[in-house]
Formats: sequence, C-alpha cells, structure tokens
Amino acid sequence: MSISTASTETLALTCDLIRRPSVSPEDQGCLQVIGERLERIGFRVERMPFGPVENIWACRGKGRPLLCFAGHTDVVPTGPRDEWQTDPFEPVIKDGMLYGRGAADMKSGLAAMITATERFVTRYPEHDGTIAFLLTSDEEGPSVDGTRRVMEVLNGRQEKIDWCIVGEPTSNEALGDMVKIGRRGSLSGKLTVHGVQGHVAYPHLADNPVHSVAPALAELASRTWDKGNEFFQPTTFQISNISAGTGAPNVIPGELKLRFNIRFSTEQTVERLQQTITEILDRHKVNYTLEWFVSGLPFFTPPGKLSEAVQRAVDEHLGRKPELSTTGGTSDGRFIAPTGAQVVELGVINATIHKVNESVRVADVDKLSLVYERVMELLLAK
Repeated sequence: MSISTASTETLALTCDLIRRPSVSPEDQGCLQVIGERLERIGFRVERMPFGPVENIWACRGKGRPLLCFAGHTDVVPTGPRDEWQTDPFEPVIKDGMLYGRGAADMKSGLAAMITATERFVTRYPEHDGTIAFLLTSDEEGPSVDGTRRVMEVLNGRQEKIDWCIVGEPTSNEALGDMVKIGRRGSLSGKLTVHGVQGHVAYPHLADNPVHSVAPALAELASRTWDKGNEFFQPTTFQISNISAGTGAPNVIPGELKLRFNIRFSTEQTVERLQQTITEILDRHKVNYTLEWFVSGLPFFTPPGKLSEAVQRAVDEHLGRKPELSTTGGTSDGRFIAPTGAQVVELGVINATIHKVNESVRVADVDKLSLVYERVMELLLAK
C-alpha cells in the first residue's frame, strides 16, 4: 500500500517522522515538525538544546494539574540493512502493518499524542490545568542531555508535573494489554581482573585472572538477590561482555575485562548491591578494579487517578483492562517520577522494537490516539 493513501492524520504523521533518519542523538527535524503543530494549537514551545541533543518543553493552558506527554524522536541504528525487507527510513504498509525504524519505538506513539491533543483542544479550548510535552532526541543514547537535563531546568524553575504519560511501546500481544507504572533500576559495572601473563606450561610463574574470578562469578550469577514484591520482579544479575587473552592457545592472560548489569527492584539500593558485589570479590581474593554506572533508580507510581484514567480509557476504546506492570528495561520515566509526578507508560505492541523490520499495526496507531484523547477528557475536560 502506498503511503500516499494514508487515511488518517495520525498515520500520516507517523510516516513523516519515520522518513527522518533520527538515529540517536540526531533529531533530523522531527521536533521542528511537532513543535510547529503544537504552536498552531496554542502551545508555547520552548526549545532546549544541550550538546548534540534537541529537546522541547511545550505547554498549553495554565496552572495545575499539569498533564505531560513524554517521548523521544531518536531511534536505534537499523542493524544490517540487507536484512530489512524494505528501506528502514521509507515507511511501507503491507498486510495491515506499517514498517520502518521507529514505527513502534516510538514515532507512532508521538504521532498519537499530537493528534489526540489537536482534537482535544479543539473540543475543549478552555480545558483545566496545563497540557505539556517533554520530547527529546536522547532516549536511545546516553540519556544525559535529554529528559534528565530538561527536568533539571524545570526543577530549577519549580515547574511541577502532576501526571505524565510516556509513549513507550508497552503492549505485549494486544494494544493496551499492559501499562507500566514503574521500572526497575539499572546498575552496571566494568570489572577489570588483574593477573600475570605467562606460558600455559608454567602456570606457577603466572596468575590466571580467568581462574581467579570464576568462583566469584559463579556465586554472583547463581545468587538469589531478593524475591521482588507485589509489583516488581526479583533483582537479576547478568554478564554482558567478557574478554581475556591474546588469542594464542599457549598464553595465560594477564588481564580479564568484564561488563555486568543488575536490574533491581525497590527491595534493593545501589549501595547495598555495590557492597554485596565487592564483598564477594574480596572474599574470593580477586585482584580487581571496578567502575560503577547507575543508569537509573527504580521508580513506582502506586495505582491512582492517572492509572485509573488510563485503564478506563483502554477499556472503553479497546475492550480490555490493562495489566499494571513494572517489567522491561529503563525509560525516561526514571527522570520524571522522582519529582513526585505520577508516571505511567502506554504505547503500541513492543514485539519488533530494536529489531530489523520493525513494525506497528496500522489500526493500532489510530486507536492509541483515541485512548490518549480519552485520558485527557477524563483528567482535564470541563
């Protein structure tokens, strides 16, 4: 199906955004398109560039409550282009699916937010409170100069978000079957184990770092960190990269480098996790240096007015009650929730995100826009 026959505003905007190869941190004009549309319906659009990252903070209305839509225009790299059935930056509709990088994560979500807001403010030009958009081109990258920096500015100006809807693709098998009300924290470590290089025939003259760290890694990998709780999965430890040796079969390596990540629940703290890991390494007499990286702390929004409005809107338009969950990776909600905002995440099906041939169901694009519009009615209409 030709994109020129795109029958809805939401689908057309999604396609326009997909055509812009906004690989993180590039924005490629996506925020310009979105900002102009918001300005046409009365939003005050503030551009906040930091380094190579484009951000906007846009507001319409005044006072509280402040309902914010949050999202990102950047996408991950395409991966092997020859494995794509179509050009990843030329949207194609086939068999009811829209293909293109960012179709699900999260350009369809952005488009749905914009068109929902356009319809809502046309019907309710004097709505309660403030509608806001916090959009960035730095969610798929380091996440340093994006939402994190915008929130620092807003906090400094004492601008408070009451409710925030993040448009990440949260659905599993059907649109709206899952809504995120929190995320686990992410703690990474860069471990270097120091040894002494030598000949494999003379191990007494060397110190093999692979051998010295292996018992500690076995304990870390098999450890039960906690049992989670009502809303969070148990904490998990995973090794993501490991390297040692020269490539020669007769040389004992002098050094081992390893990267690991812990996804942790509210049952843990960063300090407690760091203390446990260093205690295990020390007990096994590992000679090491260790660098830590905290990507985000766990956050949780107890079921309340925002999640109730989202569940009701999904039920009315899609005929299902979404599961409230904290599963999955991190999101920019981790920078917004600590300010006291209620944060939920609702978006399209996530089965193809970050994969080749990323796609979204065409019908879901419009349906998501209707759900967002209904949430605004339930919270701000008057």
